[in-house]
Amino acid sequence: MEWTQLVSAALVGLLGGVHCLGMCGGVVGALTFGLPTTVQRQWWRMMSYQLAYNLGRITSYALAGALLGFLGSQLVSLAAFLPMQQALQVVAGVFMVALGLYLAGIWTGVVAIEQLGGRLWARLQPWAQKLTPVRSLPQAYVYGLVWGWLPCGLVYSMLIWALAAGSALQGAALMLAFGLGTLPNLMLMGVFAFFFTRLARNVWVRRTAGGLVMLFGFYQLYLAWHVSV
Repeated sequence: MEWTQLVSAALVGLLGGVHCLGMCGGVVGALTFGLPTTVQRQWWRMMSYQLAYNLGRITSYALAGALLGFLGSQLVSLAAFLPMQQALQVVAGVFMVALGLYLAGIWTGVVAIEQLGGRLWARLQPWAQKLTPVRSLPQAYVYGLVWGWLPCGLVYSMLIWALAAGSALQGAALMLAFGLGTLPNLMLMGVFAFFFTRLARNVWVRRTAGGLVMLFGFYQLYLAWHVSV
C-alpha cells in the first residue's frame, strides 16, 4: 500500500469530521457530562478519558478493516486478479463520491447504508448501556470498542475502500489511518462541544469537505482506469 493512500484515508477522516460531529456529537457530549465532576474540573483527566474512548473506537475500525481487507484478498484470489482488483477500486471510488455528496448536503443516499447497520447496533447497544456510567480508563476503552460499531455511512464507505486494500494488514492500516484522522475532531468535541457543533452545521464547511472527499473518490476511479490502459 502506498503512503499516499494512508495520508488520503487520514484526510478523509479529518474532512469527514463535519459528519462525525453530527453523528457522534451526542455520544461524546453524553460521555463527557456523565463523568464525575472531579474529572470534569481537571481538563487533563477529562482528555485522558476522551483519548481512551477514541482509542477503543479506532481499534474497532482497525479490526473491521482487517476483516474486510482479508475478505477482499480472498475475492481477488478466487477470480482473475486484475479485473477483480479494478472492480473493488471502482466500488470504493463510487462510495467515496457518494460520501462526498452526502457530506456536502447534496445527496443523502449514504444514509441507506447506515440503516443497514442498525440491526447490528441494536444488538450491541445494550452492552454499551451496561458500561455506563464510565468510572475508569479501561472501562472507557471498552466503551469505545463498542462505540466503534455505531452505524455510520462515513465508516462504511471507508470499509469499502478497505475491501479493495489487498490484505488484512493493509485494510487495518487504512482504517487505522482513517480513525486517527477523525481523532482531532472528536477529541476536541468533548471539550468545545458547542463551537464544533456550530462549525459542523456551516454549509460552506460541509460543501468544502464534501468536495474534497469526492476528489479522493475520483482519484480511486482514475487509479482503476489507469491500471486497465
